[in-house]
Amino acid sequence: MTLKKWKILKSDFVIDNQWCRVRQDQVKLSDGIIIDDYFVNVRPEIALILPITPNKEIVFVRQYRHGVQEILLELPAGAFDPEKEDSLTAAKRELEEETGYIAQELIFMTTIYDNPVKDDNKIHIFLGLNVEKIGKIELDVTEEIEVVLVPVDQVIGKIRSGEICVAGTISTIFMGLEFIRLLK
Repeated sequence: MTLKKWKILKSDFVIDNQWCRVRQDQVKLSDGIIIDDYFVNVRPEIALILPITPNKEIVFVRQYRHGVQEILLELPAGAFDPEKEDSLTAAKRELEEETGYIAQELIFMTTIYDNPVKDDNKIHIFLGLNVEKIGKIELDVTEEIEVVLVPVDQVIGKIRSGEICVAGTISTIFMGLEFIRLLK
């Protein structure tokens, strides 16, 4: 069996504002079946950073997330437009804006998809080494953030307990810890 991409026959935005963009596609599957109402969330690219201090602490942010109506502990991250800035520039900017920390070394690790079934965006993952609080926090109007330092050796326990429960954060932690292990 050879897999084939679906063919987009028609595509229109049904919601298109600053908070939400939803596209309705009419698609033809490889077997010829046509689906009239396949909805896709058109989302911005994300730069996500695993920032580690010289004291082997990870810089997290705790913030309210309205989609799940919970206050969550996650890694610093933020949206960017790849037509206006690259992912490295966005990662540096977001780390400083959300935490006040600046990385002495910022290493690109990989790009992943968050939810490729219904979302079209990518998450660009970076490892920030020797981060120091020498920058200035500049939050967006919708952000209220608490910066939290967690020793590296306590992070897996916080994942197991459910305190850290955001998928992108968890995958970045595991990838970053393995990346660091391989650097040694």
